[in-house]
Amino acid sequence: MSRFWSPIVHRLTPYIPGEQPKIPNLIKLNTNESPYGPSPRALQAIRDAAQDTLRLYPDPQAQDLKNVLADYCGLTADHLFVGNGSDEVLALAFQALLKQQQPLLFPDITYSFYPVYCQLYEVEYRQIPLTQDFSINPDDYNQPNGGIIFPNPNAPTGKALPLNAIRKLLENNPNSVVLVDEAYVDFGTESALTLIPEFPNLLVTQTFSKSWALAGLRVGFAAGHPDLIEALNRVKDSFNSYPLDRLALAGAIAAVQDADHMRASCRKVMDSREALSQALTQLGFEVLPSGANFVFARHPAHEGAWLAQQLRERALLVRHFNKPRIDAFLRITLGTPEQNQALITALQEILENS
Repeated sequence: MSRFWSPIVHRLTPYIPGEQPKIPNLIKLNTNESPYGPSPRALQAIRDAAQDTLRLYPDPQAQDLKNVLADYCGLTADHLFVGNGSDEVLALAFQALLKQQQPLLFPDITYSFYPVYCQLYEVEYRQIPLTQDFSINPDDYNQPNGGIIFPNPNAPTGKALPLNAIRKLLENNPNSVVLVDEAYVDFGTESALTLIPEFPNLLVTQTFSKSWALAGLRVGFAAGHPDLIEALNRVKDSFNSYPLDRLALAGAIAAVQDADHMRASCRKVMDSREALSQALTQLGFEVLPSGANFVFARHPAHEGAWLAQQLRERALLVRHFNKPRIDAFLRITLGTPEQNQALITALQEILENS
């Protein structure tokens, strides 16, 4: 701590990202990155953009990217906002839309960046407990609020809310912004993008870090009514007019233009999810139904922290959350079939030796 810090810094508890260790021969299943590479067209576009024009600023409105996203989402460019990863897009939404007189509502078990944003931007919030089976109940959000935010599928549980439940939530909260964080939607969950023309209070965010396999590029976007998008732009242009560089723009545009590559990768991940879930179940794990590129599982006879440490000693990294209700669980990113089999083999050995 330092006497030079602003007062708010002393009160912050920062978000802790997934570990990125340098362990030889590591199988890394802890940060929900794609096990498959990005579109070759995206990689070539990035190479082509690495030229003398890097001396020039990028387009502050990212209009070309918005245009291709508009076609992909079935919207207009006026419905789109892009930023430096969906985390930045979410941060701007907290400032522009979710800081209201009433408290912001979100699940008690969810993306742990939400309470961090609330601390940073001094947003009052209330956490709504998930049901006994770790689901979101839309009826629990029928209370005074200044906004609602949740991931769909939820993280770290992986459980998805069906579109009719999101519609119900929107209908019951017409005077509040409802932000659906769709970081994992491409792995088999129906997107709320189709509801945007019907609900002016809906904002949907997505990322290029998971299904598009571009976590290292840092690109995210929001879709919603143009009035919501204008609010995001006003805050963005008061903070950083150029959030996406020329390489990121080129890679993201080419990736969207080759969406079939993304869809094929997602199908392989979904096939692996089914196989891994069955293998874990055979080992005695309880596995929550997942619509994401990870599974959330616990073993009735062993602590989650202990299992995570045993795997780490075998150069297999998974994510453990030392939090109430979920401290017995492991969040396991889907890897390649070979990586998933290595995980199962290691768990078999651990369980047999215990």
